[in-house]
Amino acid sequence: MTPNRAPRAGGQLLADALAINGTDTVFCVPGESYLAVLDGLYEHRDSVRVITCRHEAAAANMAEAHGKLTGRPGVCFVTRGPGATHGSTGVHTARQDSTPMIMFVGQVGRDASQRDTFQEVDYRQMFGGLAKGVIQIEDARRVPELVGYAYQLAVSGRPGPVVVALPEDMLTDVVEAVDSPPWQPVQAAPGASQMQRLAGMLEHAERPMMIVGGSGWTEQAARDISGFAQAHGLPVACAFRRQDIIDNDHPCYAGDLSLAPNPTLAQHVRDSDFLLVVGTRLGEASTLGYTLIANPDPGKPMVHVLAGAEELGRVYRPALAINAGPAAFADAARALPVPANAAAARAVWVRQARAGYEQWQVVTEVPGNVNMGRIVRHVRERLADDAIVTNGAGNYAIWLHRYYAYRRRGTQLAPTCGAMGYGVPAAIAAQIAHPERQVVCFAGDGCFLMSGQELATVARYALPIIFIVVNNGMYGTIRMHQEKTYPARVIGTELTNPDFAVFARSFGLHGVTVTDTAQFAPAFDAAVRERRATLIEIQVDPQAITPAATLDQLRRQAAQGSLAP
Repeated sequence: MTPNRAPRAGGQLLADALAINGTDTVFCVPGESYLAVLDGLYEHRDSVRVITCRHEAAAANMAEAHGKLTGRPGVCFVTRGPGATHGSTGVHTARQDSTPMIMFVGQVGRDASQRDTFQEVDYRQMFGGLAKGVIQIEDARRVPELVGYAYQLAVSGRPGPVVVALPEDMLTDVVEAVDSPPWQPVQAAPGASQMQRLAGMLEHAERPMMIVGGSGWTEQAARDISGFAQAHGLPVACAFRRQDIIDNDHPCYAGDLSLAPNPTLAQHVRDSDFLLVVGTRLGEASTLGYTLIANPDPGKPMVHVLAGAEELGRVYRPALAINAGPAAFADAARALPVPANAAAARAVWVRQARAGYEQWQVVTEVPGNVNMGRIVRHVRERLADDAIVTNGAGNYAIWLHRYYAYRRRGTQLAPTCGAMGYGVPAAIAAQIAHPERQVVCFAGDGCFLMSGQELATVARYALPIIFIVVNNGMYGTIRMHQEKTYPARVIGTELTNPDFAVFARSFGLHGVTVTDTAQFAPAFDAAVRERRATLIEIQVDPQAITPAATLDQLRRQAAQGSLAP
């Protein structure tokens, strides 16, 4: 790289720094506070694509999804004040999901700071406990240095979001500054002695189990860890919404540890005598509120592998803590010597775990004319192995997580933090990053309308995404908990919806309404065949709240248990 020493405005320095650090896509809602950056990006319009969104929360979620999908920092720009508060949703998701991301925020001019100026916010205070780091660039000469630091911070250790505040007048200052080199990937690796200890502990285990999750995985790492599991006879469970780490058709795959896990899988975790946990912090969702695996002492030998050293020992006290990224660990694990007959000795244990998963795949009967289990199975059968499936939060996702089979790394985009409204912007980010691949978004009626305006973005950039909107006329997850806790006292969870198919057509997309399971396959197959942006609204019976229970059943069980106050 030949450093550019010519005098440049701060906004141009920033745009140049984005290009130097390999950014190919920027998501934004434009604002006057960073117009100088947009002007700078004009010079890079052939290599850095600027995607204009309709809401800052969507722009931030797109950046988060881009980071989750690529492993490189996803980048978004939002304007000061309201733009920053809207964008904070994506920052929270990136923090909880350990996703590399940078959100650049416009800031009031330095001459007007600390006066409660129009749209002024102290971003260090606002994002101090939310982001991995908060930087405010006061001197344009330091733009290359501090932007480079933001990239390095976002990807190092436990990945996460960095917020960079940009005073408006700083961006127009013309200064002489030397460009900084691009960020470099840094990943902790396990030591030889640690791998030897792991091998010894694993050799003595009769019923070992591996749990994988977190960020930082690659396709090669996924193959390595799968080969390691098969060679050593390890059933593998994926943490909440990390199902694409292991090919779900792999004989060692035992299912996912979600908010409503397969009871057989949960029992398998309890019955195990050794746990190898790789990449995941073992959060609340994957541990049934920290009850599936006791803390701080798991009650059995546990090896915990994490990229972030600060997280090791925070909730669980493992017998062996290994500070390593998942790719480096998977590479080292694949090379471990395999004791004679290790896989054979655990063959029954592995088959039992796999059989429990396969039994969990049997579609249950539910009330109404639509069975989401059969619909998800049809989607799985029609999509290519590299198709990307996205979703936000809501009970509709239970069917997706249970019945869809992920076969390749980088095909699942879902918020482990449970953020509604995520699926639509994530699908947009995925289709922009991979225009050649199929992208399908699942959303509930409540979830969809938190970001439904982004159909305008879909239309503007001609993205052939298929949206499947599951409409039961309520905030389903909240209603489920409402019936469990306060049976028959329904308030605040019912919804009034538009005709979603007509709504899609108003943006120029194809729109279809499905009221019976048999109607879905022709509509979906046509959308796949024609590579046409399509929204399929599925009207489901509100009673079908989960694959295993109805609202009336939950209400009766709660009433009998005297759960209501």
